[in-house]
Amino acid sequence: MNEKVKFTIDGKECFVEQGANLVEAAKQHGIYIPTLCHLEGVKPAGSCRICNVKINGRYMTACTTEVSDGMVVENTSPEIQELRNIIVETLFVSGNHYCPACEKSGNCELQALGYKFKMLVPRFPFEFEEKEVDAATPKIYIDRNRCVLCKRCVRSIKSKDGKSIFAIKGRGHKAMINIDHELANKMTDEEAQHAMDTCPVGSILRKERGYVDPIGSRLYDKKPIGSDIEEIINK
Repeated sequence: MNEKVKFTIDGKECFVEQGANLVEAAKQHGIYIPTLCHLEGVKPAGSCRICNVKINGRYMTACTTEVSDGMVVENTSPEIQELRNIIVETLFVSGNHYCPACEKSGNCELQALGYKFKMLVPRFPFEFEEKEVDAATPKIYIDRNRCVLCKRCVRSIKSKDGKSIFAIKGRGHKAMINIDHELANKMTDEEAQHAMDTCPVGSILRKERGYVDPIGSRLYDKKPIGSDIEEIINK
């Protein structure tokens, strides 16, 4: 049995098994730390930075940080919330996130975070940069204008023999998601749907399935993001 370690988050003392990352450890205690790039069971990347917290006075990404004994965490201070607001607003203006025209509206985690942080109009100018759309495979297409480079697809979508279907091409501001067309051509309907569901925004979409779930009956239409955690807190 793993040894338990104690950490404090926003003044609340918590105990968790040694080796847990902070996002999952907080979740076990009904505390929500927002993130776009994190997937439970997948090696964390710290790509989106929305899970930034202060640990012992220093900013760190919660998804890549292993809980240690005596750790003191700030998660909901005004400056941390403002930092998260800035990140979410930046993601909106750096891509084509016109929610009413997007198939993922109502199921989009970025959209849900925008609502959670009460974002009305971004304070930054829109870039309106036109990026390449890849529709060359039979089951899915990639709209890079909506991609937030969370790398979820790169880290978790594999072929049957374990090869990566998606990869990062380029560096810095030129980085973009690339797809192995040969592997993607062999994807089943279920694998294509899994890829779409893995993407937190509307960048990876399954072909010929538009608006199967009507807007108004989707995940975050029914339940705001993080509300499952908040329900635990309020009990």
